[in-house]
Amino acid sequence: MSEDPPRPLVDRALCISSGICAATAPAHFTRSADGRAAIRPDAPPVDAHTEDAAYLCPVEAITFTRDRD
Repeated sequence: MSEDPPRPLVDRALCISSGICAATAPAHFTRSADGRAAIRPDAPPVDAHTEDAAYLCPVEAITFTRDRD
């Protein structure tokens, strides 16, 4: 049985709309109408840019999961 690949999650309650994630990993993150981070529906697999965005988030609003839900 293979493991699901990791995918990023954004805790919108924590997000302060800094935009660092979208600037660091624009293929993975965008900003929603309210300015908060959102995951692009067509995002490629997690890569170093995605991990950098999570590391650079000033409020640690980005985490990773392997769950399908």
